[in-house]
Amino acid sequence: MPKIATRVHDLLTDAVATCPHTTALINGTDSRFSWADLAVSVEAAVELLQQQHIRPGDRVLLVFENCLSVVAFLYAASQLDALSVVVNARVTDVELQRVVTHCDPAAVVFSVDVSTSASEHAARMKAEPVTGSFGEVAISQRSGTIADTVFEEPDQQVAVLLYTSGTTGAPKAAMLTHQNLISGAIASATLRGSREGDVCYLVLPLSHVFGLVTLFAMTSCKATIRLEPRFDVARLYDALNQDVTIFPAVPQMHARLFQYARERNIASYTHGRLRYVSSGGAPLDPTWKREAENFYGMAMQNGYGLSETSAGVCATRNSIGENDISVGVPMGECVLKLDLDSVGANPQSGIGEVMVKGPQVMKGYYRDPQQTALVIDSEGYFRTGDLGWIDEHGNLHIAGRSKELIIRSGFNVYPVEVEAALTTHPEVVLAAVVGRAVEGNEEVLAFVQVAPGCKLTEDQLKKFVSGQLAPYKRPSRIIVTEELPVAATGKILKSKLIDVFSGELLD
Repeated sequence: MPKIATRVHDLLTDAVATCPHTTALINGTDSRFSWADLAVSVEAAVELLQQQHIRPGDRVLLVFENCLSVVAFLYAASQLDALSVVVNARVTDVELQRVVTHCDPAAVVFSVDVSTSASEHAARMKAEPVTGSFGEVAISQRSGTIADTVFEEPDQQVAVLLYTSGTTGAPKAAMLTHQNLISGAIASATLRGSREGDVCYLVLPLSHVFGLVTLFAMTSCKATIRLEPRFDVARLYDALNQDVTIFPAVPQMHARLFQYARERNIASYTHGRLRYVSSGGAPLDPTWKREAENFYGMAMQNGYGLSETSAGVCATRNSIGENDISVGVPMGECVLKLDLDSVGANPQSGIGEVMVKGPQVMKGYYRDPQQTALVIDSEGYFRTGDLGWIDEHGNLHIAGRSKELIIRSGFNVYPVEVEAALTTHPEVVLAAVVGRAVEGNEEVLAFVQVAPGCKLTEDQLKKFVSGQLAPYKRPSRIIVTEELPVAATGKILKSKLIDVFSGELLD
């Protein structure tokens, strides 16, 4: 780790200087790249961006699934003081175009060598294919864009724009500065005790803050990254029995691994070098936690974070068998407080809205000072919208999500996005979307009101929204009804939906 890192690419520069020939990255085809190899790929990406006339302050939109090329272009954009806009290639064309309209990128780069979805987007945008040491990409240059102001200070210069909602409706992108990401990376690496010689299995998408900060964390300590484009339980199992020492994931990934092992009469993980395993991005069930620890033979750590806080806010440091389902204590320099006067708070129980301050908190929402002012107060505290309480040991417990966020397979699903897609159907009068906990995950449930006598079916609606929503946002069930439960004001009573339609949900 360099003494002073002011840009995220400084983390890579230090790794190249310290251990150039050590393996930095193993991709989805098991090809290996040293830190020196990665540096060559980054320089090739820098050259390509310069050929596209990318200037400091320009936005470079990266549409991808995990691969060498996105890593190369993330660091290349940093070298040019351009802003990376990271988007999962599995979004629909409608969603992608809303992002393009909002951030107005000077160039769009697609990772066509690993993603059919990226190739389809690239074809629609008439991007030009380019092959280099970074792999095969397609790039589309856009003219007439205006560069953002560039700052020397790392706490002011934005490194990444990360969309936290609004690919339907009004887009909202967290501005994560170089200081945000470096601070988050150091806190993450410190928590895991990461070091050179570690191998981290990273299938978490780099378009999600959990995966993005893990990439920078592993770079900061010169650990090897096994970067997978998509989750494959057989590859995960083989990797765990080879060289993986660190495995951060969401509960569904762990659950799929347990099922894979049971089908092969494997009771527990007994081989390999694994020493740290964690779950994040979704609530941790105590029964499931015990199953996980029995399988791995080590403590299952839990954590809490948001896109706006550069991932980690809190994390546990438990020993195996501890009956603790909190999200732990603050990481790094994060400071917590609870607003007991917030909507949904219960002062008698010590439950309030969780507020976070520290170097990991975003600069604000891109091109949206009004929304920024609503969530960051005059003291620099970020309002998470989550309700929680702090126990006598300083551990944070999350009581509920006041923002109604659904976390499905580690991806954020905002009900308003799904509702907006449903209500574009001409026969849908009202739509309400909620999440429901299932084993190791959450599912998306939709309830739509139609006019009396309407023959619209669940299957028809599922087909209708499939072209507007990424697969992880699509509802598992859509209940079609002539009447939704509403309050006297006409507001849909979301808290009653599952109970009112329990019979239909069992069908």
